[in-house]
Amino acid sequence: MPNRSKPAPSADEIAEMATRGEDISQFFTSQFTVVRPVRRVNVDLTHGMLRELDERAAKLNISRQAVIKTLLRQAMDQVGPIRPSGRRPAGSPPSQQ
Repeated sequence: MPNRSKPAPSADEIAEMATRGEDISQFFTSQFTVVRPVRRVNVDLTHGMLRELDERAAKLNISRQAVIKTLLRQAMDQVGPIRPSGRRPAGSPPSQQ
């Protein structure tokens, strides 16, 4: 006779079990992903850049935002880490804030 496992309960069922005081630790692992808060920014792009982003997004079947994030991450990784705040290379102009 095959050994069939019982399907995992839904999140609502687990919540009900917790409300009743049952041990629900078996449904959780110690693995999790930290999600940092997201901040929105506005970026002005030329019509040509926007068209190019849209073409890439369509080709990859992903959103324009995903293309922007991917390309930005690649560019930042390529440039490497920045120097600690407050220090700038000799001869570089002070930042305008």
